[in-house]
Amino acid sequence: MPADATVPEVYRADVETLWDYHDMHHALRPCDVAIGLGSHDLGVATYTAELYHQGVIPRIVFTGATAPTTVERFPRGEAVHYREHAIELGVPADAILVEPHAANTGQNIEFTRKLLVDHGIEIRSAILVSRPYQQRRAYATAKKLWPELDVICASRPLPLDDYITGIGDVDRVINMLVGDTQRIIEYPERGFAIPQEMPAEVEAAYRRLVEAGFTARLI
Repeated sequence: MPADATVPEVYRADVETLWDYHDMHHALRPCDVAIGLGSHDLGVATYTAELYHQGVIPRIVFTGATAPTTVERFPRGEAVHYREHAIELGVPADAILVEPHAANTGQNIEFTRKLLVDHGIEIRSAILVSRPYQQRRAYATAKKLWPELDVICASRPLPLDDYITGIGDVDRVINMLVGDTQRIIEYPERGFAIPQEMPAEVEAAYRRLVEAGFTARLI
């Protein structure tokens, strides 16, 4: 499948179904901290900086080590590069904490919690900032591991086509959408996340995309 930025029409309806499902559609409100979840997508850091400048949050934690999919782009670690990008966008350095060791979403949550405790920072609410298609999994993971935390999810507000254009690889985005959908099904059974309702049309779209060969991010 070509590495371009156009969703083939034969897959568009199913891709849009998954895209909408993973958006939690949470309304933004002031919170104690924004937690930017590391990935290949620098837009996470961009949007976290925007939230800071809007006065929605007074503090940021960027969390993430490196992964095979990010080491080339972020050789010093996802969280470190996110911090540098946010500072370039005008966020004061002392408003940002870095958690550079997490290798998955569960560790993002657990290690961030420990980092805040170690700094004597008590929080009751957080905005989880992630890639658009990671919102639902991030929410389910946080509610499993940190159930008392008041969590809302947010991503850079881009339409599907604009997001894919920014990434530059439609195949990668569809594979990630499919992989995150599988994790919504599988992770509660493994104790990693709370169960999430999945409408029949979402599961059907997921199954069709798997059958079409978008399996690179399946576990």
